[in-house]
Amino acid sequence: MHFGHLKTPGGYLNSEVSSAMQKCIRRGLEEEALFWATELDLGGYGAYVWKRLRIIASEDVGLADPSVCVQLRVLYDNWNEQRKKKDHSFAERLFLVHAVLLCVRAKKSRIVDTALITIYEAQRPKRDIPDFALDMHTTKGRKLKRGVDHFFEEGAVIENAEPTLLEDPYLHRAWEARRSTRRPSYEEQTELGI
Repeated sequence: MHFGHLKTPGGYLNSEVSSAMQKCIRRGLEEEALFWATELDLGGYGAYVWKRLRIIASEDVGLADPSVCVQLRVLYDNWNEQRKKKDHSFAERLFLVHAVLLCVRAKKSRIVDTALITIYEAQRPKRDIPDFALDMHTTKGRKLKRGVDHFFEEGAVIENAEPTLLEDPYLHRAWEARRSTRRPSYEEQTELGI
């Protein structure tokens, strides 16, 4: 029988419990989310709860709190390790409850999910390769004789820089080091198959 058609110990359909858990997490309904997550876990579907929580961390929390994905991974690893001990203390439940509470209390954003839908499923426009991407790392850029100067002036430009790191003490020395290192010409690279 399919997972969604199976029932939990309380007599609920797994598919409905899973949906309730996620919707309660989205809405910040803490006790309800805990109830539905533990209903699945008590039915032997703890691994499924973790699968859903990892999805929720990207789908419903995402960029609003990027650390949630990392924290969930650690809690999941702890849960797995504790389960291997078979000490019947059920200490692994701590990690599952912690993870649910983390997701419930996290700030939420669905931008990751809506971006996924848009980029993968919406009509994809034809795009041109941007000129700044045609640098010494591409065949076309090498044909245009674009070297280190072009790379540092165009290809290495970043947006949304961390303000405390704007003064890069290594930039000038890196640029000079790359300039002084002789790179093979386009013709030499073509011969070498680079």
